[in-house]
Amino acid sequence: MKKIIGKLILKLLGWKVILDGNANNLNRCILVVAPHTHNLEYLLGNLTYWSLGKSLKIIIKDAHTKAWYGGIVKGLGGIGIDRSQKNDLVNFVANLFEKEDFSLVITPEGTRSYVQKWRKGFYHMALKARVPIVLATGDFKRKISYIGKKISVEELETKSYEDILKTISDYYIEKDIHPKVPENWNPNIQ
Repeated sequence: MKKIIGKLILKLLGWKVILDGNANNLNRCILVVAPHTHNLEYLLGNLTYWSLGKSLKIIIKDAHTKAWYGGIVKGLGGIGIDRSQKNDLVNFVANLFEKEDFSLVITPEGTRSYVQKWRKGFYHMALKARVPIVLATGDFKRKISYIGKKISVEELETKSYEDILKTISDYYIEKDIHPKVPENWNPNIQ
């Protein structure tokens, strides 16, 4: 049902999905989504996943999963985390992947505001859980969701963090992405 809803809403909004690889890349991965400049990206990302019939999870402030609408947030894949506490998210995520297959959305910018450099958690989570990193992005000018470019576990284990960032940066530069709020996107990923 979600697949039909996702395809229908994306079509009504004028968006299309372009797979940059095999859809099976999305079964078990850390899904790196950038740029992250507006909350609308989350909704479009969910619709994209639904349209492909895939399972998606996202780490979110636990206030959202405990609120009156928490059931909806959890139903959309929200995993509540208490950000006031020091959390060992790398091991937490690795343990989740031991129990089930899913894609975990990570926005390495960590905020919708402009940032100088990305947080490294996505990289360490993928290494610890031994899952690939898959890239996704949305182009608001052309109304296209790109998804599926895979960085394999083997690449993660043999290349440096800097080389992985270069691969990611090259991907986003090649796509010439137009985010929802362009001034909040730093295409110079580091």
